[in-house]
Amino acid sequence: MDLMQAIDGYCERTGPEYWSEPVNAVTNAAFLIAAVVMWRRLGDMQAPMARLLVAVLALIGLGSYLFHTHGQVWSAIADVAPIAGFVLIYVFVANRAYWGMPTLWALGATALFFPYAALTVPLFQKVPGLGSSAGYAPVALLIFLYAVALWRRLPEVARGLAIGAGILSLSIFFRSLDEPVCGAFPLGTHFMWHVLNGIMLGWMIEVYRRFLVSGRA
Repeated sequence: MDLMQAIDGYCERTGPEYWSEPVNAVTNAAFLIAAVVMWRRLGDMQAPMARLLVAVLALIGLGSYLFHTHGQVWSAIADVAPIAGFVLIYVFVANRAYWGMPTLWALGATALFFPYAALTVPLFQKVPGLGSSAGYAPVALLIFLYAVALWRRLPEVARGLAIGAGILSLSIFFRSLDEPVCGAFPLGTHFMWHVLNGIMLGWMIEVYRRFLVSGRA
């Protein structure tokens, strides 16, 4: 693998230059703003998993910034690795906190995400127009499934998760729209993926924070 190989995957990028994707790069501030807001909202709470999620949220913003400025294989890894980390950590948090699983059970249930993704990603790849966003669609589906399953047990959490699934679905729509609209709108729509995902990930942490405040943990 050539880590320095250039990647041109988005409408806004027109060359290998550092600032070839200025809007896509700058809108990663949404992740950092969300991280700062959520860190402050946690206040003096003893919530190590929530703070870990906030830290990873900030890393998502930094990793995505690196990718949309450098546009190479190594920066693509820096982009997707924190996202994968956030997903796995949140699934563990949901299993441990929302379902009340013992730690080992929660870890085992979290590991099931890998076969789940292996099964669902190929199915979403068959959806016309979804393209590379097929890798993210299973996450939106999983959040929605958790919302449905938790509806009687934790209605407020379930409602929050459903909202998160809706925001993520909308952001996936804009991510998928980037290439199709490129000819008519050279800026593309990928920047909306950043803005909406910053809101969505911050909101998912807020759902967990409210759960902790409720005393149900």
